[in-house]
Amino acid sequence: MLFQDRRLAGKSLAGELAAYANRPDVVVLGLPRGGIPVAFEVAKALNAPLDVLVVRKLGVPDHEELAMGAIASGGVRILNEMIISEGNISDDAIARIAVQEERELERRERLYRGDRPFPDLEDRTVILVDDGLATGATMWAAIASVRKQQPAQIIVAVPVAASETYQHLARVVDKLVCIAQPEPFYSVGIWYNNFPQTTDDEVCELLAQAANHDQPLSLGT
Repeated sequence: MLFQDRRLAGKSLAGELAAYANRPDVVVLGLPRGGIPVAFEVAKALNAPLDVLVVRKLGVPDHEELAMGAIASGGVRILNEMIISEGNISDDAIARIAVQEERELERRERLYRGDRPFPDLEDRTVILVDDGLATGATMWAAIASVRKQQPAQIIVAVPVAASETYQHLARVVDKLVCIAQPEPFYSVGIWYNNFPQTTDDEVCELLAQAANHDQPLSLGT
């Protein structure tokens, strides 16, 4: 194990991002659900606002842990054509799964955000945080969603990542910060001693705590 839990992993990750502390242009976006505890510690250490960017994996039929794509806030959808071709996955199956995941994405948007607007990311330095990268599908979707808002920089920050995924993602963002790239990788969860599923209540509580802190910028400005 590399990390005790997500919160301690976030504190370690924040140390790698110290150059972005106390900068008025920085905003931290966590990917729910597991990325929020990590992002909370990063945002707190950097004295930066925290918000949530909802993403959903599109799992392969009968093998949901394998991502054939992902969707994100803002109407973004990406597909892994190689996995779709190798799995002989039909357009109807993709459409059916996408509809299901879009419903869940909308549910989470309402629950996590309520009436609060999404922050304006134009000309901002955006730090996208998750608890790890396996295939990277959801992070690809998150990057595409953020890029539509024309930020000054996109930085991806994770405690742990598969080496191949790290190399691919590093080519499409301004910076990728990752503490470890263990091989063989297997899965994100095995690198944590304590890796329970993060609940909706935990996400809402951490977002509320972050919003109540005195921060250099108000969310949504």
